Amino acid sequence: MESHADHARTFDVVIIGSGAAGLTAALALGETLKVAVLAKGGLTGGSTAWAQGGIAAVLDEGDTFEEHIRDTVIAGAGLNRRETVELVVERAPHAIRRLVDLGVPFNTEGNALHLTREGGHSHRRIVHVNDATGHAVQQALLRAAEANPNITLLPGRSCIDLITGRHEQRYSGSGRVWGVYALNEETGHVEAFTARATVLATGGAGRVYQFSTAPRGATGDGISMAWRAGARVSNMEMMQFHPTCLYNLEVKNFLITEAVRGEGGRLVNPRTGKRFMAFYDPDRMELAPRDVVARAIDAEIKRFGLDYVHLDISHQPEAFVKEHFPNIYEKLLTLGIDMTREPIPVVPAQHYTCGGVVIDLDGRTDLPGLYAAGECTESGLHGANRLASNSLLECFVFGEAAAAHILSHWTAFDAPPSVMPWDESRVSEPDEEVVIKQNWTEIRRFMWNYVGIVRTTKRLERAMHRIQLLNTEVEEYYRHFRVSTDLIELRNLLQSADLIVRSALKRHESRGLHYTLNFPQTDDEPVDTILVP
Repeated sequence: MESHADHARTFDVVIIGSGAAGLTAALALGETLKVAVLAKGGLTGGSTAWAQGGIAAVLDEGDTFEEHIRDTVIAGAGLNRRETVELVVERAPHAIRRLVDLGVPFNTEGNALHLTREGGHSHRRIVHVNDATGHAVQQALLRAAEANPNITLLPGRSCIDLITGRHEQRYSGSGRVWGVYALNEETGHVEAFTARATVLATGGAGRVYQFSTAPRGATGDGISMAWRAGARVSNMEMMQFHPTCLYNLEVKNFLITEAVRGEGGRLVNPRTGKRFMAFYDPDRMELAPRDVVARAIDAEIKRFGLDYVHLDISHQPEAFVKEHFPNIYEKLLTLGIDMTREPIPVVPAQHYTCGGVVIDLDGRTDLPGLYAAGECTESGLHGANRLASNSLLECFVFGEAAAAHILSHWTAFDAPPSVMPWDESRVSEPDEEVVIKQNWTEIRRFMWNYVGIVRTTKRLERAMHRIQLLNTEVEEYYRHFRVSTDLIELRNLLQSADLIVRSALKRHESRGLHYTLNFPQTDDEPVDTILVP
């Protein structure tokens, strides 16, 4: 048995996740505290680097906070928490200034930042770096974190479970979080990272679905870990499907940004040659909110038996298209599609997890010592549907809010106690890697078919039944075999699927992203779906 010293490493704060939320918190905390940032796989594996659109902020003459708040609440179908929306919208210009200071090369027009428009926004208010904003933001944050001697970046760590009072050498039922157990992907050993405060910034659960724009690692790890440790989870049925993901059998999950429609792109039925949004939302057409557009495409595909629909911006001048969407243009060319001359085949795909771990305005979860920020949370910002380009914004605002709360209450945090080493006695090597692959594929397929864009009670019950069968299998497997990243992810995927289906069955109405044929009406009062462990 290794000695206690070997398996535990102690920091002031442990941050799980190295995307926009995690690194924003790390940079604020790292000014005075010793911070560890754990990442599964590489440091740039999260969703931040994939964000093509941009960051929403009120910066335009004539635009107001009030209008950004109103647009957010309209998109969120009233399920938003008013005080959260106000906080985030009002802090947005500050967040943009911070990023400019960090060297993010936003597109400019004269002396001002160039603003683009996206669906659901009443004004141009999206700052962007061409059509690859997230990549530039991720680079800038990582550069700053690497330059800070107080920040230790630890890639290749797959987090298994939060360390709570139950894992103290002297058992405690307090539920206080003291860090996390993580698998070192290189050595195959599980390490304990302990800290006075822990920040979850683990992203969403998009990989629960067969078609998703989320990176491979988006397996709901943080949401599942927090749930198992005793935190409440809310609104998991609110899964956003991006209406326009490239339909290509070779290239999985290439997103065609909302801004293509913002700059005049049209949705056309490839069989009839007609613009079909006129039948679904004649006023807003292609600029209707994402849930409306995704359902329209879904309906069109099902009605005509199509594999995809067309998104066409070829009527715009060639130079305009190349200038606005250089990365998408180049990428499509390599696949033999010239978007300046021909339409792009697109289908909806899972895109964003609006629900998650319940947090307050300081980023605090229900568990003492545990904070959370970004896509793994339900802060009340997005409600029943996220407004375009409010996601990176949420990461910056809540990353900073969590850090600020930790710093201002630092003296009240106890030092972590001695914790038990991870039990590595279950060392038999897994016999059947194929079991993991089979279960993973099965979950993603039935979630897509039964818990997708349009739902019914019967489909949801079928999904629940499958989840219960798989639960027994996966738990048994998990108890007997050495942990691997694949096994950790499978366990979390299944937990996330369970939370999504349970939440969807609880909501007896259609609102925002949750659309069910059994309850097509929307209730008068918006109510959060809160699950208590």
